[in-house]
Amino acid sequence: MNAIPYVGPKAPTGVTGLDEILAGGLPQNHLYLLQGKPGTGKTTLAIQFLLEGARRKEKVLYITFSETKAELEDVARSHGWNFSGVDILELSAISAQISASHQTTLFHPSEVELAKTIELLLTKIKEVNAVRIVFDSVSELRLMADSSLRYRRQMLAFKEFFVGRGSTVLFLDDLTVEAGDIHVQSIVHGVLLLEKFRATYGVERRQFHIVKLRGIKFKGGTHDYLIEVGGIEMYPRLVAADHKETFSKRTLSSGVTALDELLGGGLDRGTSNLIMGPAGTGKSTICIRFAVSAAERGEKVALFSFEESTTNLISRAHALGLNLQKHFDSGAIVLRKIDPAELTPGQFAAALRGASTIDNVDMVVIDSLNGYLHAMPEQQFLMLQLHELLAYLGNRGVVTVMVLAQAGIMGSNMQTPMDLTYLADTVIVTRYFEAFGSIKKAISVIKKRTGSHEESLRELRIGQGGVIVGEVLKDFKGIFSGIPSYSGDFEKILRDEA
Repeated sequence: MNAIPYVGPKAPTGVTGLDEILAGGLPQNHLYLLQGKPGTGKTTLAIQFLLEGARRKEKVLYITFSETKAELEDVARSHGWNFSGVDILELSAISAQISASHQTTLFHPSEVELAKTIELLLTKIKEVNAVRIVFDSVSELRLMADSSLRYRRQMLAFKEFFVGRGSTVLFLDDLTVEAGDIHVQSIVHGVLLLEKFRATYGVERRQFHIVKLRGIKFKGGTHDYLIEVGGIEMYPRLVAADHKETFSKRTLSSGVTALDELLGGGLDRGTSNLIMGPAGTGKSTICIRFAVSAAERGEKVALFSFEESTTNLISRAHALGLNLQKHFDSGAIVLRKIDPAELTPGQFAAALRGASTIDNVDMVVIDSLNGYLHAMPEQQFLMLQLHELLAYLGNRGVVTVMVLAQAGIMGSNMQTPMDLTYLADTVIVTRYFEAFGSIKKAISVIKKRTGSHEESLRELRIGQGGVIVGEVLKDFKGIFSGIPSYSGDFEKILRDEA
């Protein structure tokens, strides 16, 4: 039997992206456990949660064992937050005084310390009448309780106390218990986990995961997040099936007649298109040609560049007779320079999503997938995420053009970092080949799911005229081998080349 979805009021967290994952926020009047090792951002998220409540004119309270008021204010100040609307109860100094004053009693010091501390804590909660409460942290309470039984009983007492008070409570846990705090996990309404992983090179990776959350349909899986000035920003895992739109079917021209003929008219809306070949065969130039043609038709393009700088792109396009700067200035083409060492997969997915929903682009160019692969070394997950990204863009009618560089210069045995051809609706292949004492280029379309295409090989030239696609190379055999044989009129070819 399916669970009845939660329809009660929710407490928005104030964390960018988190409320989307939680389908609106945390159900109110419940206890939650926020877990994470030191440095994962528990305190930052907790403060954002309270500040969102203060912004909504709610009474909020931060109860702290592990950090002082001054330290919490420093955290808030580093993010540019106004912390004046948050009540703070520091229990560390008070707890130490209670413990010292009961060293000679007949009772175990932990029993006295725990009882007095909880009494003070509950009195303060009643006094403030807080709607949102953060308890930092249960690790201190666990140590104070001195036994698992006493600790569990106290947590059950907390739950009973908060029922009916209309309070939403976050218990922070720094995971000092290796196996996890099962005692609290079984009691609370939800368990949220923050994790940090050290990358071999570049920025560390942070991920958020909902271990459990009763009563609501949340977005499962792992979600990337960053801690920036201004707080935590989460990037919900992209699910293409959740984003479907209707769009008119049409074909986008490259502006090069022979290339369009090779493609059976051009690239169709809502498709993913892969251009693959060795370095220097014109893959990026073809992408620029498609982008400029789209801009000249009044369409918008987002160009994600992993390798080339803005200056190089503009100067190279200018040398080919393409005015890329004009379209940058007008906003028709938006260039986004990507640094693979500083990028998380979730950030890249969010950037593509923003290009589609906010910028409302008609075409996305990714140059290149090799850079994207370096940004996400876990290859088995790269394929899954790329599949979702392409499906998402396709559902919105966006034309996606991707570049994939192959290792090698000539020969039929070109190596790719991963086989991504099955993800693309159209696959364009560029190749070098040797003929008549020169290194030439060839282009062909080996796959197009959305319609017919030429199955021929044509010569490709990159020059002042931009992308030039020649006639069918019908008198050559073995071009993919790199050293083909020629059976046509040799004298005619020499005259053409003169």
